[in-house]
Amino acid sequence: MDVFWAAPPVTRAITTAAFIESLLVYGGFITPLSIVFHTPFILKTLPEVWRLVTPFLLTGPGLEFVFDLYLLYRYGSGLERDSPLFSLPGDFFTYVVFVSTVIMLTAGLLLKSFIFTPALLIAFMYTYGQVNIGKKAHFFVIQIPVEFLPWANLVIIMVMKGWGAAQSAACGVVAAHLYEFLTRIYPTYGRGRTFIWTPVFVKRWFGAQRSNQANRTYGTYRRGDRAVQQAGGASTSSSGSGWFSGDSWNGRGVGRRLG
Repeated sequence: MDVFWAAPPVTRAITTAAFIESLLVYGGFITPLSIVFHTPFILKTLPEVWRLVTPFLLTGPGLEFVFDLYLLYRYGSGLERDSPLFSLPGDFFTYVVFVSTVIMLTAGLLLKSFIFTPALLIAFMYTYGQVNIGKKAHFFVIQIPVEFLPWANLVIIMVMKGWGAAQSAACGVVAAHLYEFLTRIYPTYGRGRTFIWTPVFVKRWFGAQRSNQANRTYGTYRRGDRAVQQAGGASTSSSGSGWFSGDSWNGRGVGRRLG
């Protein structure tokens, strides 16, 4: 329980909700058809608005149930608690809302997917890799640059689940990269404005105090990490991925498409 309560709030809420929803579905208490993304049910006279959230919270069955929950916790907490990209209260919540919206528009409306959990996991992996560029991750029995982690997982998804599932999961990369472009790349290199910001009421909701990394920018963090690595002459190993070593569940992602 100490580990659970020590988790940052957004990650804790997502992981808990995924645990409860998946347990209800696979325990036979509710049908999967009642929680998947399906626009006719959302746009009807009495809209089933919960379908805007529940498609992001259904894990896979069997061992995938444990794997998916661990990945949500691992990468979610790694970003929410440790990333300077989300240094202010509510920043990670805003990120989750943005990438989820993009995933819904792309995987849901364009590709007609029903479940978005794999795409959300891929989005977390992509952002985690960009924040930790220069580090290594274990993928199966080899080490790869952590920024390659989402692409390696997409290959696994394609092999295990097919091209359609990989396309749906790849929407997570689209969403996460669009967030990075609008919040860091374009404002920094294009000298433009930042199009995504955390609303004041969200900041107040999560508390008004800055985190320990509030004065560090995303780009500064990455350059600083590289400088430390060069000075030490050693590469840093990150527990980003891998099935059989280190954090042995961190490198797995599975895509699912119903129907």
